[in-house]
Amino acid sequence: MQHREFRYNCSFIENVHMRQLNFHHLYYFWVVAKEGHLTRAAKQLHVSQSALSSQIRQLQEQLGHELFTRDGRSLRLTEVGHLVLEYAEGIFNLGSELLALTESGELQRSQRLRIGSVATLSRNFQENFLRPVLGEAKVKLVIRSASLEELLEQLRVHKLDLILSNRAVAADASTPWRCQQIAEQSVCIVGPPGKPAKAFRFPQDLARLPLLLPGPNSEIRSQFDVLCEQHGIEVDPYAEVEDMAMLRLLARDSGGLTVAPEVVVQDELQSGKLQRYCVLDNVVERFYAITAKRRFELAALNSLLQQAHANAQPPPKVRAKPRRTRKQPS
Repeated sequence: MQHREFRYNCSFIENVHMRQLNFHHLYYFWVVAKEGHLTRAAKQLHVSQSALSSQIRQLQEQLGHELFTRDGRSLRLTEVGHLVLEYAEGIFNLGSELLALTESGELQRSQRLRIGSVATLSRNFQENFLRPVLGEAKVKLVIRSASLEELLEQLRVHKLDLILSNRAVAADASTPWRCQQIAEQSVCIVGPPGKPAKAFRFPQDLARLPLLLPGPNSEIRSQFDVLCEQHGIEVDPYAEVEDMAMLRLLARDSGGLTVAPEVVVQDELQSGKLQRYCVLDNVVERFYAITAKRRFELAALNSLLQQAHANAQPPPKVRAKPRRTRKQPS
């Protein structure tokens, strides 16, 4: 990982030349700046509000600049305050990375790889991604599941090494994520095997058959809704499910049709419990690996990402087509 570069004119720092910066004061400032509120920050730090105000005041006196202005009950950073926050972010994030590095075993012979997975993500995809390191004696896996927002916060303070998500995230100055697409899966309609699958016509039969759909907040659902609009059909699902593990169970046991990524129901398709009715045109699920910029790279993590890119395959070029009907003689 490269050093974070701060391209600012930092002449005011020269006022602190040859003096020791009080990192205790700087840490308190960092917490207050992130909270934007003195009372909440004091509660988080388990100190009184007056004691916290005193610490901030001492830091401002040492730097020779005001760091906050008041806006009602909230605090706003001054121009210099924003600059000091940039430095504080770099300092304390590096400290978190150092602790995470020693705990992960990167400085030892074995490595601890901490993976965060979005709670609704396909378990099959997770297993496929992690397969290269499963059973590796030199790698100890720690897998956590939560919302993407919760996982990003853990990644920011280096409590995670990687997040697996089906939603991309953007980076900015305060959240320097590295987000890369590592896979793309086709989405299909699956259902009970046998005669119903052979007789299925897309899109005509969608409106009359019981249909199970991913939840309205998923990218798959958005793409599917657009596809339905293009064909001029309306569907009324009997259930909408955010969690892919539950979607898989209901697809297997409900007896109806389900819109799902192939990776979610790969075992059921292979065993014959479910059959692919059609692959949906222009509907795919994308998977992303999200990491944070760091000074030391984890060998096991790099190996996983390289393997994922090597295994990435374009979605099958199978299109859902309407079933042709014979013309009646005139």
